[in-house]
Amino acid sequence: MASSEGEESQQPQLVLADKLFLLKQPDVQDIDKVGFKEDVFTFVKDHDMVPLYETLVADSVLDMDRALLDSMRAKIDDELKKLDEKIADAEENLGESEVREAHLAKSLFFIRIGDKEKALEHLKITETKTVAVGQKMDLVFYTLQLGFFDMDFDLISKSIDKAKSLFEEGGDWERKNRLKVYEGLYCMSTRNFEKAATLFLDSISTFTTYELFPYDTFIFYTVLTSIITLDRVSLKQKVVDAPEILTVIGKIPHLSEFLNSLYDCQYKSFFSAFAGLTEQIKLDRYLHSHFRYYMREIRVVIYSQFLESYKSVTIEAMAKAFGVSVDFIDVELSRFIAAGKLHCKIDKVAGVLETNRPDAKNALYQATIKQGDFLLNRIQKLSRVIDL
Repeated sequence: MASSEGEESQQPQLVLADKLFLLKQPDVQDIDKVGFKEDVFTFVKDHDMVPLYETLVADSVLDMDRALLDSMRAKIDDELKKLDEKIADAEENLGESEVREAHLAKSLFFIRIGDKEKALEHLKITETKTVAVGQKMDLVFYTLQLGFFDMDFDLISKSIDKAKSLFEEGGDWERKNRLKVYEGLYCMSTRNFEKAATLFLDSISTFTTYELFPYDTFIFYTVLTSIITLDRVSLKQKVVDAPEILTVIGKIPHLSEFLNSLYDCQYKSFFSAFAGLTEQIKLDRYLHSHFRYYMREIRVVIYSQFLESYKSVTIEAMAKAFGVSVDFIDVELSRFIAAGKLHCKIDKVAGVLETNRPDAKNALYQATIKQGDFLLNRIQKLSRVIDL
């Protein structure tokens, strides 16, 4: 699914997937949807995407044009005939490399027209004609892109595992680094933000997966996943001061203010940037289903950071720091305290918040005692068995 428009071009079918996603979102303006619908129709028509066209017609996204459908089917039949002739010619007259290339061309054609089932089938056939580990990895990347088109997490997970097993046979560092971004995107899409952040941060200086998304988008994902998973020291070292992030973060609306206001404890500015980012997160195809979860987790991070500075603080002072009402903070904190997300209690009569963070040394001591008791019980059981 690699684009022929250059190494820094996003894979066209994934751009299409983003537009199809936005067409279904109620928060997208109707005037914008008109443009997306035109783009989708043009792309489907230009690439003879019969399976997708039929699906979109059934979903009332596009109107049925029987003449267009017949025309696309005729072009597909004609192209498949030519591809099969090239395969037959290569098998009869040429070498193994040419046979592989002919089969790969047919696989890529099915990817282009959006026939996922046949694309996967012919990628497997192409794999049987492939010897080099690097070329086998490229086939896995095509499969992963097919998976990300319709968020087929089962296919993505199996393909990532397959890629890792291939790397045990060899493989170059460039492809290994690309796989980190694919796996990071999978982890982010399945709400494993901690692992996603680790994989993204490992890939900052070696990023070449422009087929998935532009570098700006990669930095957007890296910052968002890092903020809710890294401690302050790691966030400073790996994100706030990272040269690769500093070079592009200013191009992404609200992101620099979001990151730096959190680190610098500028809570009013943070809430302002936070509000500006919500639409970007909500309308991102990979983050959309985690929108509410992310919004909760980032508030836990910022509230916890504020409360760590105090043994007790008035609700009014906290509300003022964040630029919100006392009632808003009261409701927010009550919810997070009840869920066990914040370690403090509210004295509503005095209007004071009292922190009761668990002591790290005490927690470690209790854990050691518990493990010691468990070990003693196991030894006693073992001694009884030996005595028997």
